[in-house]
Amino acid sequence: MNLSASVTHPAEALVLARIPSTVRERAAAVRLMVFDVDGVLTDGSLYYGESGELQKRFNALDGHGLRLLMEGGLKVALITGRSGPIVARRAAELGIAEVIQGVRDKGSALTELAQRSGVQLNQTGYMGDDIIDLPAMQRAGFAASVPNAPGYVSQAAHWVSTHQGGNGAVRECCDLLLASQGRLGGFLAAPGLLGPGAIQ
Repeated sequence: MNLSASVTHPAEALVLARIPSTVRERAAAVRLMVFDVDGVLTDGSLYYGESGELQKRFNALDGHGLRLLMEGGLKVALITGRSGPIVARRAAELGIAEVIQGVRDKGSALTELAQRSGVQLNQTGYMGDDIIDLPAMQRAGFAASVPNAPGYVSQAAHWVSTHQGGNGAVRECCDLLLASQGRLGGFLAAPGLLGPGAIQ
């Protein structure tokens, strides 16, 4: 497969410039991309008040990237070991229907989600940052992580973002997936391709 021939926009070439061909091939095959929440979509900080967890800090660039993935035809889901209304609210804002909370066995959760979505495991991607994410990362066709993850977790990834969790790591992953599939340039050439509604 000649991946360079599918790069039709300068932005895609920029995104993929230092990405090994093996990683690009894995990213090009992804049809379902799943993300952990704490430490990936957030910086991992947990803010508590007397009544429990009060807030999480999300990144608008990450949110836009997730919307771009969905507008580009990929399925997106969240799997998190914690539970709470904040994640459900953020997912609803972004139009992410598959949100699985309170999960300890993320490997089985990914397998079941892939089956429900009608995709093979080698067509799934998973981005995580901790021990609990390893089973899903090991099953996914494309495993991603963040630079502030423990070394034994990031070593299990096919690709590690340059940005930290909650600070653009997810957007970087989304851009990589879209560029690998020749879909990123379309949004830049015709910004109106992005559907209506709030994107962040």
